[in-house]
Amino acid sequence: MLQNHVFIALIIFILTYTAIISEKINRTVIALFGAVLMIIFQVIPQEHAFGVIDFNTIGLLIGMMIIVIILRKTGIFQYIAIRTAKASKGDPWKIFLMFCVITAVASALLDNVTTILLIAPVTLVITDTLKLNPFPFLFAEIFSANIGGTATLIGDPPNIMIGGATGLGFMEFVYNLTPVVIVIFIVTLFIMKFIFRKEFKVTEENKKKVLGFDEHKTIQDKKLLIQSGIVLGITILGFILHQTIHLESATVALFGGVLLLLVSKVDPDEVLMEIEWSTVFFFVGLFILVGTLEEVGVIKVLAEKLVALTEGNIRVTSMLVLWFSAVASAFVDNIPFVATMIPLIQNMQAISGIDVMPLWWSLALGACLGGNGTIVGASANVIAAGMLEKRGTKIGFLQYLKLAFPLMLVSIIISTIYLLLFYV
Repeated sequence: MLQNHVFIALIIFILTYTAIISEKINRTVIALFGAVLMIIFQVIPQEHAFGVIDFNTIGLLIGMMIIVIILRKTGIFQYIAIRTAKASKGDPWKIFLMFCVITAVASALLDNVTTILLIAPVTLVITDTLKLNPFPFLFAEIFSANIGGTATLIGDPPNIMIGGATGLGFMEFVYNLTPVVIVIFIVTLFIMKFIFRKEFKVTEENKKKVLGFDEHKTIQDKKLLIQSGIVLGITILGFILHQTIHLESATVALFGGVLLLLVSKVDPDEVLMEIEWSTVFFFVGLFILVGTLEEVGVIKVLAEKLVALTEGNIRVTSMLVLWFSAVASAFVDNIPFVATMIPLIQNMQAISGIDVMPLWWSLALGACLGGNGTIVGASANVIAAGMLEKRGTKIGFLQYLKLAFPLMLVSIIISTIYLLLFYV
């Protein structure tokens, strides 16, 4: 009976993941369909299926989405972008540099998809005014968003998932990942300056047009901006202290989201309608799919094979996880990949007794940074490419790959050196 369950679970899992990768069917629909099939075929009982859903990850996502949706209504991002362009006096390289820094910092504190949605439209207005090719700017912002998102617990979905599964706190992510992320960011910017050096030429007349923008018109609601800023500050402080005050990160995020709904008096129906429910339910489906594989023992067998392959050597295992995660996440959505890897690493610890802490940082760095490798590697990439395509600039898969994949490999090489020096 157990063998039948293993066979059915594997068939459903493989077919579901194949459909997700093909992008022929909506990924949320297919993930939920696969999860429901696991229950229908009695591979996992319904109560167990709901039990494997990581509600800490779900709560953290929903809480942060509420804060970001309300913050977006204030116009603060547009204000910062125009103010930055004016502060640079229309100098293309300075604008390029400052926009990348804003994108990276915002992605660390919010999330990389939201940051791209907010910063890209303003970038296109600035590049149009300066008569510049928008591709170098959006390409750099994609990299900055994915690199910046790697630095914290809340910056990128893989980190949210790892934090939810392991109990690692906000400051642990900052302490262990932010130093190498800063190095990777600086090195990447210098390489990009060399690659795009011929793109930063602009006339004095066009520079003056940028200086004529009025950033104050972008602020829609000053009172809401103050309220959002205070609540976001309280929430981030809560993330920093959540282990000290014995609260889960989801509780902190949901408190921040509900508090902002309460004090801002924004229509809650309107905010809740804007939550990316498709992303939330995609996570639900993945948790059930992977949880079923764990329930029938497939993940444990894979973990045993991996331990046998690496002979329990933490250095070899760490490098394998880092590089495999990076290459896989470049071509496959990193969310389902990380969903599969988390229980695999947990089982490795149970089987061999090795300290798997370095493996969590290897997984986070590989999955988050690997997303830069191709145009489909992360959601932020797809969104930016779509914005450019609407304006008549289509980015081909190979065109992006030739430029992005080597740059991504540079970030993984730096991560390799960092992990070898400080962890393994």
